[in-house]
Amino acid sequence: MLQGMQEPIEQSGAGEPDNFQRLWTPHRMAYIKGENKPTGTGPGDGCPFCEIPKMSDQEGLVVARGSSVFAVLNLYPYNSGHMMVCPYRHVADYVDLDDAETAELADFTKRAMLALRKASGAQGFNVGMNLGHVAGAGIAGHLHQHVVPRWGGDTNFMPVVGHTKVLPQLLQGTRELLADAWPAA
Repeated sequence: MLQGMQEPIEQSGAGEPDNFQRLWTPHRMAYIKGENKPTGTGPGDGCPFCEIPKMSDQEGLVVARGSSVFAVLNLYPYNSGHMMVCPYRHVADYVDLDDAETAELADFTKRAMLALRKASGAQGFNVGMNLGHVAGAGIAGHLHQHVVPRWGGDTNFMPVVGHTKVLPQLLQGTRELLADAWPAA
């Protein structure tokens, strides 16, 4: 038995006993099934990030509105307080944001972190964007920056369950590729 592993626990209704504890998140089933997903990539194709600004703050779960971007709670959160900062303009790629959108997106990300620290004592954050379907974007047509609060003892499943970090290439090879591709000033 691996260090830290426990004997299987009998769990009524969970099938054969195993070493896994179950964390039930039924609210995520709508996300998994693709409910409320856009039917296409355009702004008129049911994009929720284009529809949310038309709603009241309460109905759309909008935390704050700026002139170029808004902060909204994630309907299918990874953690309590999981926010997204979205431009109003329907744009898929970060490099297509104009300077005002880029600046306000950065400012709102900072404000989201400050609000989460004040309201919930967040000790850390995962902040980032998944650009394109292959990168994991659930709604690839309208970029959005995730701000996910984290606390001590809250961790990713791969290192905990599999004692594994997934890296597709040796770090030195990755470093060389990035250094070669880095744009000149």
